[in-house]
Amino acid sequence: MAGGRTPKIVGTVWGLLVLNTLGSAGAKTIVPLPRSLIQMVTMGALVAAFTLALTVNLKLRIRASAYVSLLTLLLVTSVISSANLESGFGALFRCARLALFVGTLWLLSRWWDGGTTFVRHHIRMYFAVLGLVAAGLIISPGAALPDLYGGRLVGALWPLTPPQIGQYAAVIIGLTVLLLLGRRTDRKGAAVVIVPSLVLLALTHTRTATLGFVIGLTLAIGSLILTSAAARRFFTWAVVCATVAAVGFASVLQAWFLRGQSKENFSSLTGRAKVWDALLAEPRSTGETLFGMGLGDKSFGGLPIDNSWLAVYQEQGLIGVSLVAAVIIVLGGIALLRPPSLERACAIFLISYCAMASYTEAGLGDASPYLLHLALAASLLAAPAVAVAAAAATPATVAPDATPEVPRRRVPQWARRTEVS
Repeated sequence: MAGGRTPKIVGTVWGLLVLNTLGSAGAKTIVPLPRSLIQMVTMGALVAAFTLALTVNLKLRIRASAYVSLLTLLLVTSVISSANLESGFGALFRCARLALFVGTLWLLSRWWDGGTTFVRHHIRMYFAVLGLVAAGLIISPGAALPDLYGGRLVGALWPLTPPQIGQYAAVIIGLTVLLLLGRRTDRKGAAVVIVPSLVLLALTHTRTATLGFVIGLTLAIGSLILTSAAARRFFTWAVVCATVAAVGFASVLQAWFLRGQSKENFSSLTGRAKVWDALLAEPRSTGETLFGMGLGDKSFGGLPIDNSWLAVYQEQGLIGVSLVAAVIIVLGGIALLRPPSLERACAIFLISYCAMASYTEAGLGDASPYLLHLALAASLLAAPAVAVAAAAATPATVAPDATPEVPRRRVPQWARRTEVS
């Protein structure tokens, strides 16, 4: 178990994992970037992350982690499903990527101590990504708000879609609010992160990220209400502001939420339901039902699946779905068993957000930001290293039937002479 401070290089490794999970597909950028170049950068970041993590942890010291153990089982399932090459050689490449991702998490688990160190790394890296998005918006508003996406904000310098930007903004806003309530950051520093991120989130018109943020933050703050006066005040003001906004700006909020879509298009979740129905109606063999078709690009019939559970069912079968469900259940159960704390609240926010977003976003079955969010939650729920070391140093309990050793009594010299005489 590691003692002392977390090495700075660990933050670099975490940032490289974030870079790897940005993806290579998205909107058209101001300067066209070949997809092969983007993939080279993202995969190079993953290889660099694994290499650096191995360098800083040469003795391969790791901590027991139910989360990473379940991801390892998911990796094994992915290899089995991809071995028949139904999804082509790309499936094996994705398996190798997932293996490096999981391996890096194992190496970093040494420094998972239930603290907020990795939360700060998470916020810094995603805020830097949002800074790149904001720079693209300033340089070329037309490219950042294209008609192709209905005027929604996209990445003009790096290919990012509106749901991706909305996800990053929602997550760091929620985490920063919780750090502020826990007095781990000041108001000025929090405002620097929260205000521009809220603007970018609004420009993405992303309903999934917004709902996930609201629900996740509500549950997280709810877990602090009994022990934190700041959480109670924030919750009260949030309810008042939400009520005023719902009454005074109902039409504006409704227009933002509908994004100009018809009721039919909205009810079918922007066409997602049709893809889901076709995927579930597809005939499958027993092996394909259990293990899936192998890791792919999260699409069916050339259309995105946009549902983590169905994407996992398509690629890793029912076994993969069971493992992903176990991840959510185990992390959620551990969070509920922990005493109220800022770290627990952050974990609840991340778990709730990922569970909410899984309905309309794919990513829980492969290396993705969602798995990185859950890894952060796992690090927050880990027992502190000091407590683990103290428990290991506690002497073993004496067995009930063991006879305790009676200390030998010292006999004075004068008594010995009396016995002899």
